[in-house]
Amino acid sequence: MSVALFWVISPTSEVSSSTGFLESVREGIRNLDSSRSISQGRNLICNGRFRKGRKYSRNLSYPNADSRYSCLGESNSGDGRNLSVISSMVASPAGEIALTSEQKVYDVVLKQAALVKRQLKSSDNLEVKPDIVLPGSLSLLSEAYDRCGEVCAEYAKTFYLGTLLMTPERRRAIWAIYVWCRRTDELVDGPNASHMTPEALDRWEARLEDVFGGRPFDMLDAALSDTVSKFPVDIQPFRDMIEGMRMDLWKSRYKNFDELYLYCYYVAGTVGLMSVPVMGIAPESQATTESVYNAALALGIANQLTNILRDVGEDARRGRIYLPQDELAQAGLSEDDIFAGKVTDKWRNFMKKQITRARKFFDDAEKGVTELSSASRWPVWASLLLYSQILDEIEVNDYNNFTRRAYVNKPKKILALPIAYAKSLVPPSRTSSPFVKA
Repeated sequence: MSVALFWVISPTSEVSSSTGFLESVREGIRNLDSSRSISQGRNLICNGRFRKGRKYSRNLSYPNADSRYSCLGESNSGDGRNLSVISSMVASPAGEIALTSEQKVYDVVLKQAALVKRQLKSSDNLEVKPDIVLPGSLSLLSEAYDRCGEVCAEYAKTFYLGTLLMTPERRRAIWAIYVWCRRTDELVDGPNASHMTPEALDRWEARLEDVFGGRPFDMLDAALSDTVSKFPVDIQPFRDMIEGMRMDLWKSRYKNFDELYLYCYYVAGTVGLMSVPVMGIAPESQATTESVYNAALALGIANQLTNILRDVGEDARRGRIYLPQDELAQAGLSEDDIFAGKVTDKWRNFMKKQITRARKFFDDAEKGVTELSSASRWPVWASLLLYSQILDEIEVNDYNNFTRRAYVNKPKKILALPIAYAKSLVPPSRTSSPFVKA
């Protein structure tokens, strides 16, 4: 899920390695997958390549789809009531009404938004809740946060620089969430991924429950435990990310976009729901809380779709196809065409439609970035601009994502930073829009 963290982590063309750090990751995975008890198996898993987008808002192919989700961000009240969800429902062969992936995800959005509406805890609070049992002292907690920052600086350089503009408490919290996501991703996308089992992921989820319960196992757990004690972060997005890891153990095809959307939420959209409570919404923002979360969700989906389109060839060589099967068939394409890796007119037309969809998600996401607190906008804008440019590079490559990897070169990255900074200075809009509170 190498998508960007906190809506998105800026893409990097290379991944440096720290031998000792990665070795601790591998050791942690070996122990997590062993037959030991949870308490014995919770060894340190510190790092890992953040999920290749794990492939690591709006389905434009759906009939009657407008420019936004009909069930997202259209609330007439601050708490998300009076939503139009009819278009998010489908009838089963038995005539029963079933919710689509969009509405299932929106339930999580509403829950997290409700938490965020509560006033953030005073900055006068204790460094750590009294009932949190730390594996050491507060100096170790500070050291854990510093280590989280080092990981972020090494693997998400552009995003890390942007976090330095945040308040110390917020940037440390963002680093802690980032590291947890990397550790989670390493379970199924790291060097020992072939040995990962559902049982090991169950143990990792039990460990997550302990973290949120104030019972961290190691220093890095303590950093996250401290973070969730200070900010209104809900555990569900974290659980859902682990569910995305489970999907990667058994699922390598997606019959339609509804299935793919849910997967994208699990492995990337969850990051937005984790991070917005920490980044904060601008005090002067007139947007509903739900609409800001919808934008965060859209950015995660956009980046995951971008990763999918960028890595078609790489995934095919691993026997995976993260493309809607029904849309491939409509375009006159089959799995054999994907594995053959030939760029044809049919493929170009198919890719144009997929890129259009991804860009629509980016458009929806942009509407929410401005609503974030001023100190949090720059890293998100930088990540958004850089990642969306990958779609441009796919077009430059004549849609050859079988043998050519689209990436943003260094000059373009450097140029994007001042543009992102300028955009971050734009205050929230006070004009009427779907984001503005009724």
